[in-house]
Amino acid sequence: MLQPKNTKFRKFQKSRVKGIESNTNQLRFGQFGIKTTAAARIPARTIEAVRRVITRKFRRLGVIWIRVFPDISVTEKPAEVRMGKGKGSPQYWVCKVKRGTILFEFDGVTPQLAKQAARLADSKLPVKTRFITYS
Repeated sequence: MLQPKNTKFRKFQKSRVKGIESNTNQLRFGQFGIKTTAAARIPARTIEAVRRVITRKFRRLGVIWIRVFPDISVTEKPAEVRMGKGKGSPQYWVCKVKRGTILFEFDGVTPQLAKQAARLADSKLPVKTRFITYS
């Protein structure tokens, strides 16, 4: 699963995810891509699940680029613990994604196969996406 080797701080404060992406909003590596239409936090296990779905659909054809990385830790306190006594321990990693961010890119496959893979990936993701092509 994706997670950083080390970070400056173990625990992060929760912040809002809003705005429009201006840096990673165009295809850079592949011919096809999956682009978000809303802002969200995507867990590392979800990114891995989407990568597996796309890889299985392609049957080792083509190349996949993952354009997002989960670098924010999310903390949780155990169940049935009283309030107070500090912040919980880090449980999983998320990636904050703005509207318009490219999540995955792929190349070396037919447009029909790429579109089918994007549809399968959309069903796994917690945010609405759309399939884009290089033009």
